[in-house]
Amino acid sequence: MEITVIHGQMHKGSTYHVTEELTKKLALNDSDIIHTFSLPQQGPQFCVGCFSCIYKGESFCPHASQVKPIVDAMISSDVIIIDSPTYCLEMSGQLKTLFDHLGYMYMTHRPQGIMFKKIGVAISTAAGAGAKNVTKTIKKQMFWWGIGKTYRLPVLVQAKSFSEVSDKIKQGIILDTDRLASRILKKVNHVKPRFLSKALFTLMSMMHKTNTWNPIDKSHWEQRGWLNKHKPWRV
Repeated sequence: MEITVIHGQMHKGSTYHVTEELTKKLALNDSDIIHTFSLPQQGPQFCVGCFSCIYKGESFCPHASQVKPIVDAMISSDVIIIDSPTYCLEMSGQLKTLFDHLGYMYMTHRPQGIMFKKIGVAISTAAGAGAKNVTKTIKKQMFWWGIGKTYRLPVLVQAKSFSEVSDKIKQGIILDTDRLASRILKKVNHVKPRFLSKALFTLMSMMHKTNTWNPIDKSHWEQRGWLNKHKPWRV
């Protein structure tokens, strides 16, 4: 199995430790491959809003050299884990910066067909409120990429550092990651997108049939046969 882990922070706090706990329960074999990225060090700079990725192609992004390795890892992986600590009830700014660069992969533009067969995991921790909202937001991004199945793992740690998390909460993290890992392992290679994803994809295909405003997007859909009856989840 191949896994991509994107940490929305550099420090190894509670969110990092929850992600590590889940990852080790998924990567059970020596042959498993794990791609790990920690933001902002291994991510792009702020999006400048040039629209080059949309109208010219992703290779024209001024930060393409930082974005491409992350995208390549996600495309080759079975499971994509994205985490972020909760900052002021939302995800970290560095993770949002990465998401800003991936708008061209939305179903509205140039989705990668293989994404419909992948599993996504959104993880966040918070000392108080907000972790549920962060995982919901991360899941929303994954949905627009077409990821077939996404799980959320918000954790209320009630502490400012992982060393201060109570034994009871840490035991709960172990149990939660046990259950989630079991569900994911059963789902790998058996993912089918839900109805809402299929409906949105069909709607976008209808839109691109009459697309005269973005030839790059339309060509992307035409080359894959998506403007006819072909669907990426049937491959």
